[in-house]
Amino acid sequence: MTGFETRAVHVGQEPDPVSGAVVPPIGLSTTFAQTAVGVPVGPHDYARAGNPTRDALERQIASLEGARHGFAFASGLAAIDTVLRLLVPGDHVLLPHDAYGGTFRLLDTVFRPAGIASDPVDMSDPRAVEAAWRSNTRLVLVESPSNPTLSIVDLRAVSEIGRALGGIVVVDNTFATPYLQRPLELGAHVVVHSLTKYLGGHSDVLGGFVAVDDDELAERVRFRQKAVGAVLSPFDAYLTSRGVKTLAVRLDRQCDTAEYLADLLRGHPRVRKVLHPGLPDHPGHDIAKSQMTRFGGMLSFVLAGGREAAEQLVTRTGVFTLAESLGAVESLIEHPASMTHAVVSGTDLGVDPGLVRLSVGLETLSDLTEDLWQALDSLPA
Repeated sequence: MTGFETRAVHVGQEPDPVSGAVVPPIGLSTTFAQTAVGVPVGPHDYARAGNPTRDALERQIASLEGARHGFAFASGLAAIDTVLRLLVPGDHVLLPHDAYGGTFRLLDTVFRPAGIASDPVDMSDPRAVEAAWRSNTRLVLVESPSNPTLSIVDLRAVSEIGRALGGIVVVDNTFATPYLQRPLELGAHVVVHSLTKYLGGHSDVLGGFVAVDDDELAERVRFRQKAVGAVLSPFDAYLTSRGVKTLAVRLDRQCDTAEYLADLLRGHPRVRKVLHPGLPDHPGHDIAKSQMTRFGGMLSFVLAGGREAAEQLVTRTGVFTLAESLGAVESLIEHPASMTHAVVSGTDLGVDPGLVRLSVGLETLSDLTEDLWQALDSLPA
């Protein structure tokens, strides 16, 4: 099976050999029988180390990323945390200057006091990554497209730099998903996801994922996942797997709508700038075109009225729901400077206070357009 959509539906989802059920049953047991001491009946002995439903999901998503190994976690940050545990005190990390606020908080408040330093870099310029590299840099964490400014990183160039300098290249592929972009094929060592977003796709599951193709690196991740224990529950694994099966058709629609709205928003007088890699004047457009199959269902825009206008706008939509998160069937709107990225407000990593982020869902295009337009038109001129 080579087609993306075929693998999304079938890998790890074989009919149950006992009952013939087309949808594999959810395995809820926390422990598994053994025929002798240390000799389990099947592949599992305890659910923290492995579970049939989680196994199926890990196979499913790993196949989509082109990886031999996959690991499902209780959240996206739990996945990133486990990857960062590959490091030791004295090591150094490079992260995007426009990184997700939760990633910055994890590095700054948890890992920095533990002796692992980190520095932000504008990774849209690969030369900046090379210039910021220290003798103790061991890992570079990349987002492309980034959250929430939709900047694009040349994954092949940064991966080449990271590998040449002896670092682990980790790509957060949450915004793009493996349907639009596969970082391992571009040279990355590790791919991480928040399953809560596009892969789950329905705002009803919290999860994270790590995809690795290198056997030795995979064993190191596997050990840390078992030791720390932030694993995905069987029911959440089932919900995520169900969402993955429709990922391609959902994203096709979401990409269409996002591209339409991005182009339309450029013509509104209250919008100062639109950020979407599908726009020809986006600084990362050509790179995105070379490493992505589509440009994604996320877009951001900056209002001419700044923070006050942005905070007013996000409360005046009806079809777009004011909420954090992204990538699901319902359209969401948020103000990053005071919501998802409040932790970096007032720092060099702070986002423009006039920035509004949209996660485009599956609603009727005309309803989304009218909703956004009435909210924009309601703002003071």
